[in-house]
Amino acid sequence: MHHPASYYQQLLAKYLDGKCTPEESEALRQWLDTKESRRTALQAMQEEFERSMTEPAIVPESMSNRVETRLLQEISKNKVVPIYSLRRRKWMVAAAVMTGVVVAAGFYMYTAHRAQPAVVKHIASVADIKPGSDKAILTLADGTQVTLDSAGNQVIVQGGTKVKQQNGQLLYETDGRTTQAETYNTLNVPRGGQFKLVLPDGSTVWLNAASSLRYPTAFTGSTRTVEIQGQAYFEVAQNSNKPFIVKAESTTIQVLGTGFDIMSYADEKEQRTTLVEGAVKVKAGAIEKYLKPGQQVALDNETGVATVQDADVQGVIAWKTGFFEFDNVSLPTILRQLGRWYDLDIVNKFAYSNSRLGGRISRNLPLSEILPMLKSAGADFTLNGRTLIITPSSK
Repeated sequence: MHHPASYYQQLLAKYLDGKCTPEESEALRQWLDTKESRRTALQAMQEEFERSMTEPAIVPESMSNRVETRLLQEISKNKVVPIYSLRRRKWMVAAAVMTGVVVAAGFYMYTAHRAQPAVVKHIASVADIKPGSDKAILTLADGTQVTLDSAGNQVIVQGGTKVKQQNGQLLYETDGRTTQAETYNTLNVPRGGQFKLVLPDGSTVWLNAASSLRYPTAFTGSTRTVEIQGQAYFEVAQNSNKPFIVKAESTTIQVLGTGFDIMSYADEKEQRTTLVEGAVKVKAGAIEKYLKPGQQVALDNETGVATVQDADVQGVIAWKTGFFEFDNVSLPTILRQLGRWYDLDIVNKFAYSNSRLGGRISRNLPLSEILPMLKSAGADFTLNGRTLIITPSSK
């Protein structure tokens, strides 16, 4: 039986209170698998959020837990998108259930006074631009370039090392007997791409969009040294006799068998090194910082000041697991990430306010489903080819 959207909106509130019958739960589950459900589901949670703002401060946190456990876990039976607060004060909703996958569809604007929900509207001038994919260009030591993607399978022999492209990753295998001088390859991941690499020592590197890694085809020296531009996540194979060293601009990171993320884009204000597990030493000029798991070194690219701070590790590495995650960030920060992933040039014709945004969304969404979530910042978006123009909102 067909029901109006308002019926399912009421059913959603009833479900969150645990009062749905099995038949009603099944009807709601089927409706949430349809495209038309997204806006209504989000609207229901936005209205519940607005009501919560007039109640004691403890309500938003308890409410977010209720939504997370009862809506996302039980209805989707798929990957759960976490829900949490912005600076402990504002509930940030992130829920839209699509066919076979859960994605976030909620952005909230953070201000000094109160969070305002984003208004999700269709933007007619924005055509669908697909998200990024597994792709890269491998430049060999002799200058030869090899195009890589998720479908390619090939083997390249370099001295005593075999380079295998298979299953969307690049794998280096060495015979362990090579005495050749170190030669270097470079893996360049363009905007709109990502790629996984297994180095000759067994260390694994995930490269984000607009990033590159320069590394030897075999680690024959006293150290294992690589150079990174952009963003990468490392899982380093332990070898106490041969330290693993990562160079990023003026920063050197010495690794002791660990998992960590480094973000070193030229257009970002800070370079950030975040430790997930193990131990690293970060050196920038005369500054030396040791990190514990869960900590981050933020190096200001203008002043050279380095600060050790606690990090939201899951937020930092969300890109590696297929998500964007923003917590109390400005619109320009978000647009820089979208520009890399969707291969966009950004033209700013908008004087940004002090508004801050938060949200967690899938990197698998087309651009046309992401931009409406940013309307709360008071901007309009127009796409001309792959140039995204930002102007003040006309409404």
